[in-house]
Amino acid sequence: MFEQTVTPRFYETDAFGHVNNTVVTGWFETGRAPLFVLFGRGGNPASLPLILARVEVDFVAQIYYGSDVTLRTGIERIGNSSFVVTQQAWQNGALVARGRAVQVYFNHEKQASAPIPDDFREELARHEGALPE
Repeated sequence: MFEQTVTPRFYETDAFGHVNNTVVTGWFETGRAPLFVLFGRGGNPASLPLILARVEVDFVAQIYYGSDVTLRTGIERIGNSSFVVTQQAWQNGALVARGRAVQVYFNHEKQASAPIPDDFREELARHEGALPE
């Protein structure tokens, strides 16, 4: 599991005084950054062999400006050429959002998915399992 903290910014709030729902998908992308580092191996982001195939977010509670949000990211399932990332956002000890993203290992030259190499698969497996509730 990966964990990091984000601080809601004032401009991320909406007319109702809470963090706008569009912000959470960006935060979850930030939470997937350690995976981008793993697959990119510190190289050019344009050569990252991953594409995003699906993203879903469940909004569990309102998120407010003024309190940090903890993001938890783990691996739910590893397939042949894709894997499911599971994520949570917590504020003040409460689960406020959860989501999933399907990432596909992708060969940009062939414009096609490809099997996840064993070394990446092993690293992903180290983070596989349910996130703590």
